[in-house]
Amino acid sequence: QLQLVESGGGLVQPGGSLRLSCVASGVIFDYYAVLWFRQAPGKDPEGLTCITGTGGNTKYAGSVKGRFTVSRDNARSTVYLQMNSLKPEDTAVYYCAADTSYRGSFNPGDYDHWGQGTQVTVSS
Repeated sequence: QLQLVESGGGLVQPGGSLRLSCVASGVIFDYYAVLWFRQAPGKDPEGLTCITGTGGNTKYAGSVKGRFTVSRDNARSTVYLQMNSLKPEDTAVYYCAADTSYRGSFNPGDYDHWGQGTQVTVSS
């Protein structure tokens, strides 16, 4: 059974950077596409970026394109989210989700497995 664990969140000043990690266990991770999404208090989940199992194809939401970069190291069963030029509106709990089918979807409901999330707070 696939398990996902996110880490790397924290408090950062506006303009700063963070790198989140999503570590998988229990499966051959190469077979899984991954979505990073976030949810701020009182708001709907927002899909940010998705990546295929091989890492050869990625998509970004307009709100993070040019600031966030997704990558993966399947030897380490890990997907990363490099976040630069962070803004206060990026404050949210960040989640990774995985599924064996890649549809390029930003909808978390299209992914069967979710992690527990990691808090990112952007504030001075």
